[in-house]
Amino acid sequence: MIIGVPKEIMHGEARVAASPEAVAKYVADGFTVLVEKNAGEGANYHDEDYQKAGAELIANPKEIYAKSDVIIKVKEPLFNEALNVHEIEMMHKGQYLITFIHPASPVNHKMVQMMAKQGVIGLTLDGVPRISRAQNLDALTSMSTCAGYKGILMAASDLATFMPQMFTAVGVINPAKVLVLGVGVAGLQALATAKRLGAITYAADIRPAAAEQATSLGAKLVDTTVPSELAIAEGGYAKHLPEEWLKKEREALRETIKEMDIVFCSALVPGKIAPILITEDMVKEMKRGSVIVDISIDQGGNCEITPPGEREVKHGVVLEGIKNIPGLLPQSSTWMFSQNMYNLVKYLVKDGQINLDMNDEICKKILVTRDGEIVHEGTLEAMKLA
Repeated sequence: MIIGVPKEIMHGEARVAASPEAVAKYVADGFTVLVEKNAGEGANYHDEDYQKAGAELIANPKEIYAKSDVIIKVKEPLFNEALNVHEIEMMHKGQYLITFIHPASPVNHKMVQMMAKQGVIGLTLDGVPRISRAQNLDALTSMSTCAGYKGILMAASDLATFMPQMFTAVGVINPAKVLVLGVGVAGLQALATAKRLGAITYAADIRPAAAEQATSLGAKLVDTTVPSELAIAEGGYAKHLPEEWLKKEREALRETIKEMDIVFCSALVPGKIAPILITEDMVKEMKRGSVIVDISIDQGGNCEITPPGEREVKHGVVLEGIKNIPGLLPQSSTWMFSQNMYNLVKYLVKDGQINLDMNDEICKKILVTRDGEIVHEGTLEAMKLA
């Protein structure tokens, strides 16, 4: 089986889907690995390292897409401006694509439809269930760790004030206030990082257990008013709330958000569009110079006006909608991602071929397109709403 590793083409994306260490593992397992030249340069992984690991270096990505049985990527397929062709158009029927597809997000619906039409079998990494036997496959958790850490550093850089309390010869400067919405892996890392930087931290999550974890890191809880029986889905994930309860949650958060210097948004529902927790009217009420870092933007964003993939100032508030925050830590995030990807491929491959067992929760949750059809439940639901 041939595994193709093209260079990522998203603007500012320095990660790559396989480190030389991971390539050596694939080769030892009997796979042929094609790596696009300079694919790992941004993450400090060099062509000579890939060659030593046993990879075949390819200059033209079209050749990689044409020859490979499986394409592994970090980010969803995009239009390649240098070649004037979409990455999906370079793929062929029956070819597997493993990457972060974020298929439920409205901005990706057209791309998912293209995948189905092309006959590509799409497997999305954001669908890996958070169960014990899938922990070492879970790239989303790894990247969430990176995003939580780096996202707070970005917010601190955007602020026009100090993060910690400062005692100076001319007086005391109060510490920044940071609210984290959604206390999953990224949210906990964001709280810990903000605390290390000296901020006063607040947290909100509709799941009582997640909220309790936030208090263990010293955060003050903001009551969302959502009953626990409505909040918790299978596996301990947050549940998709009816609009009436989302309105109540927004109102519960409104007064706290007005006082914040930084709001870190990481509230997600697996396979669904991210819930809108901050409306444009709420942004207008925020302090001028405050910052929203919306790492849920891949699934639509928690803030109504977060610019996808961009940083903008709206109503005096800095809105960070950068979609590849882990890519700003390219070496560490590539190493973590590569291990997750290798473990997933090894899990799926039986007798030299990918075997998708639809009775297996992992296979069922990651499958997006197959036999020319979109089969991902959350995507189909989101498309109907759109």
